[in-house]
Amino acid sequence: MEYWKVDWLHDFQAEPTRIYSEIGNDGYEVRKVQHYRDGQRLKADEFHESAEIGLSEIPVGALEDVARQPEFSASSITLEEFERAWRDASWATGTRNPSGSENPEA
Repeated sequence: MEYWKVDWLHDFQAEPTRIYSEIGNDGYEVRKVQHYRDGQRLKADEFHESAEIGLSEIPVGALEDVARQPEFSASSITLEEFERAWRDASWATGTRNPSGSENPEA
């Protein structure tokens, strides 16, 4: 597993400003946490996704490629740092299961 912290440098009010990702050996996200300007922190995994947050549908690529983009500041982090971010985040309301159907009780 790899663990990333990516700061997204932008002015969009509704988009996350920091993204924590747990990346599997196949290059796909396993878990993700997003921080927003208003202090909201949402998390997702393969069983809990929503309109606000979901896992990438394609492999994420190399951390170095993300870090080279001017709108991102990206670094590798420890499992412990990822787990702290995970514990501090909440599930989004109105989650949907991987089949795409709404499940507000998840």
